[in-house]
Amino acid sequence: MKPEQLKLYLVTDRPLSLGRDIAWIVEEAVKGGVTMVQLREKDCDTREFLEVAQKLKSLLKPLGIPLLINDRIDIALAVDADGVHIGQSDMPYEIARKLLGPDKIIGLSVENMHDIEEANKLDVDYVGVSPIYSTATKTDTAQPFGLEGLRKAVALSVHPTVAIGGMNTKTAYDVIKTGTNGIAVVSGICSADSPCEASKELLEIINKD
Repeated sequence: MKPEQLKLYLVTDRPLSLGRDIAWIVEEAVKGGVTMVQLREKDCDTREFLEVAQKLKSLLKPLGIPLLINDRIDIALAVDADGVHIGQSDMPYEIARKLLGPDKIIGLSVENMHDIEEANKLDVDYVGVSPIYSTATKTDTAQPFGLEGLRKAVALSVHPTVAIGGMNTKTAYDVIKTGTNGIAVVSGICSADSPCEASKELLEIINKD
């Protein structure tokens, strides 16, 4: 994985997609410049999850954009996704790596400085610093890092970082200025009238200066 692939990282969210097809949202977002996609499905059955993952894999592979699966190693293996993103309460990194092999991307959520220190001991590909700001997307998260906390997290981490939680056109510029490699966006793209235009606008902000 190249750190620049974290620049504009889309995390899908069915409830925030306004009833629209996930594959359509991803396709539009990619047209707007999204550099990595994580398929996150919390409420659909395995067969449907698999079908959506297959669609996204077919869409993204020719474009060279990595597809990661949230939590579900089995789905990632079934569609030969580029990797997985795991949280602190998901499958331990060592087991995920053993199952996926050395060449797949594994991202790990970190919720405090201790998590980052522990992640530094692991051969993960990147860490998702979460949350930067409190957000309605996830209600079970830890104390927000804020900008100063993110700056410290970026300095402490030996791995590339992507900022998660409250990422939108109002926050993106200040967040990128902390030195993080990218932002992970959920509602800012999934709920936008035009996921393509929303992605374009976010990428322009990220690339500013």
